[in-house]
Amino acid sequence: MSLNPRINDWQGRRAWLVGASSGIGRATASALHARGAQVVVSARGEAALQSFVDQHPGSRALPLDTARREDVQAAATRLLADGPLGMVFYCAGHYREMRATAFDLDEMLRHQQVNVTGALHVLGVVLPAMVEAARHGQAGHLSLVSSVAGFRGLPKSLAYGPTKAALINLAETLYLDLHDLGLGVSVINPGFVATPLTAGNDFSMPALISPEAAATAILQGWARGDFDIHFPKRFTRVMKLLRLLPYSWYFPAIRRFTGR
Repeated sequence: MSLNPRINDWQGRRAWLVGASSGIGRATASALHARGAQVVVSARGEAALQSFVDQHPGSRALPLDTARREDVQAAATRLLADGPLGMVFYCAGHYREMRATAFDLDEMLRHQQVNVTGALHVLGVVLPAMVEAARHGQAGHLSLVSSVAGFRGLPKSLAYGPTKAALINLAETLYLDLHDLGLGVSVINPGFVATPLTAGNDFSMPALISPEAAATAILQGWARGDFDIHFPKRFTRVMKLLRLLPYSWYFPAIRRFTGR
């Protein structure tokens, strides 16, 4: 059953990807460009964005720091002046391992600023415009990149996990509020993807996939009209099952599973 309008035709659709300098964001931007979308990429790294534009003629770069509200406001205002957005994809993310025994408040707050507050900065500007466009028959789609780390508490995920759980809840509530307007909303819950964020992990990452494979799964999810787009399913289905366990079973199971 499709929970969202299916997106199969990207020709001419305006797509803004925030957090597209590397990893999943960049790979998804490249895949959309190949399908004819009018791609706009944003991130802090100007050189990486320019490299993308050089390799993808017709695309556009708008450098910004999602933690800076004024940056997001300025970029979105410029984009919306050219017309409605067909896709807003929030993929900006920050990740560092952390345990409660090594609590770092500055690092906790940095996760909140990039992973959650940045998303709110984007929504604060684009959502009113997208709602208005939907009321005039030009419905778009909002997509937030969360993680299976947001399903339940995990070792070493004290800073990262809560921010991803917040995005899942945010996407669910956005869906309930916006569905009747025809606006699509989806949440992306990847397992392990080989990106700069995961490169520093000192543990085995089961079912690790490439950013290109992740982008393929995301576009397939949008084409099916999915709300919850998760991959690779051989890993994420296990995480979903663990999500259902009572705490008396979950805590021992996750300790055995992670060896932590």
